[in-house]
Amino acid sequence: MRKQDPHSLSAPKPIYPIHRRLTIVWWVWLGFRLLAVPLLTHWLASAKPAMVGGIAWQALWLIPALLSTPYIVKGKSPYALLLLSMLTFVYLGGSGMVALKYGYQTHWGLMAVWLVDFVLLGWVNYWLFILLKRLPKMNG
Repeated sequence: MRKQDPHSLSAPKPIYPIHRRLTIVWWVWLGFRLLAVPLLTHWLASAKPAMVGGIAWQALWLIPALLSTPYIVKGKSPYALLLLSMLTFVYLGGSGMVALKYGYQTHWGLMAVWLVDFVLLGWVNYWLFILLKRLPKMNG
């Protein structure tokens, strides 16, 4: 690890507040995706899909995110967080495409549900990038 110049004005920035925000947004997104998306889809869709089936389907899609949750909670492994950032970009793209699909179908309620998911994933990625910048360098 490099020694910091004692005359330097820039001190290392704290990691804890960023990690706390990332963890909160991560849990909010998981809860929203696992519970709110199927419930709101059942309530807003004209075909009335099954709520339990929707929750099971979302849980199936969230297996990679659920397996990555310990790395978010610890927040210390830059490699794992970088891979997790790539994974959340896949989820982000999927949410954006579903939102566009419902937008083209002019089903504004379901489009809003997926846009909220899209925004939550954007926040997760934002806090991941900030945390990755503040963690020690990977090639130390």
